[in-house]
Amino acid sequence: MFWAIEVGQVVQANTVDERTNLLVEEYSTSGRLDNITQVMSLHAQYLESFLRSQFYMLRMDGPLPLPYRHYIAIMAAARHQCSYLINMHVDEFLKTGGIAEWLNGLEYVPQRLKNLNEINKLLAHRPWLITKDHIQKLVKTGENNWSLPELVHAVVLLAHYHALASFVFGSGINPERDPDTSNGFRLISINNFCVCDLANDNNIENASLSSNFGIVDSLSELEALMERMKRLQEDREDEEASQEEMTTRFEKEKKESLFVVSRAFDDDIISTSDVSRYIEDPGFGYKDFARRGEEHLPTFRAQDYTWENHGFSLVNRLYSDIGHLLDEKFRMVYNLTYNTMATHEDVDTTMLRRALFNYVHCMFGIRYDDYDYGEVNQLLERSLKVYIKTVTCYPERTTKRMYDSYWRQFKHSEKVHVNLLLMEARMQAELLYALRAITRHLT
Repeated sequence: MFWAIEVGQVVQANTVDERTNLLVEEYSTSGRLDNITQVMSLHAQYLESFLRSQFYMLRMDGPLPLPYRHYIAIMAAARHQCSYLINMHVDEFLKTGGIAEWLNGLEYVPQRLKNLNEINKLLAHRPWLITKDHIQKLVKTGENNWSLPELVHAVVLLAHYHALASFVFGSGINPERDPDTSNGFRLISINNFCVCDLANDNNIENASLSSNFGIVDSLSELEALMERMKRLQEDREDEEASQEEMTTRFEKEKKESLFVVSRAFDDDIISTSDVSRYIEDPGFGYKDFARRGEEHLPTFRAQDYTWENHGFSLVNRLYSDIGHLLDEKFRMVYNLTYNTMATHEDVDTTMLRRALFNYVHCMFGIRYDDYDYGEVNQLLERSLKVYIKTVTCYPERTTKRMYDSYWRQFKHSEKVHVNLLLMEARMQAELLYALRAITRHLT
């Protein structure tokens, strides 16, 4: 089920550009060039925004003490069984003076940290269920209460690490447990896919040769996508869909997204004891609302509560400057382009980037009135939708086959860019629901 990278094949630090090394020296929390940083360094501008915001959350002045920050990161990563991130923050937790006993599990931590369990669970899997009541319970629990600035700091960390787990699994950066090694983890290689391929941006052509599709098929897939983009642009210029039609298309896409599944979902993943000690209700997940007939995913009209007009100012007011750093990161990934698509140059990829970002928000019930969701169906074929949904909603189920199955002619850097878009879209969706609930609590 899991796929990962061979630690021995990881690119040596000196092959990563100098700018990346300088960024790591200035902003790294671990003081080393880890696999996440190496893969992200394919997009150095984005990497800078990412490292600055993460460094601020974990290291700079803020409402929460340092050990709390790392423990919250562990709790968030545990929702997706992300051993890679858990292991990283266990070390950081101890280095910053955390009490070792807390690492035995949630029953050993202070009650106020335990009280984050519910919002951690909902944010990770069904953020649309978060209400002002959840906020009130946390800020009005007597001696174990959270101040609003502390809670905002905690929410930002939870959303950040849920989304980062998506990136880790989506990019195959996932260690397997191995009691025979000194730190308890080893990295394995599957199908010769490793972080050195990613960080050197080796073309994915070789991977597609081993699939049922040859280069010819993947080339025609690329040409077909280019043609659809061109046709959509022309249709958009000819006539605009009515508001009613746009609403219908969104509802159709939202409904269909519930049933985008892959065979990887047939078996439930059993949480390992090492991970489960940090979470409650491990069976709770995104899939349940579709399977158990829970009430239909409500629509969150983006215009009613936007990041730009509402979320940004609230988060900045309660946890100063984090709003600016997050905003820069969201804008950076959304606007990032090299005007290329595989072998084609001078391509405007705006339409494709917007479809990827908006499809993630659609799966979380967030709708943009000015967006035609018919474009999502035209631009994102089924294998890509399966990949997006898996990485975003059940990242621990991502497989190498899913990664290989879409855009077979594209470079690794382009697929990493897709993962960055999915990660940031997911983080923003979680924040919108949490910050809207906080706003309702305040009013």
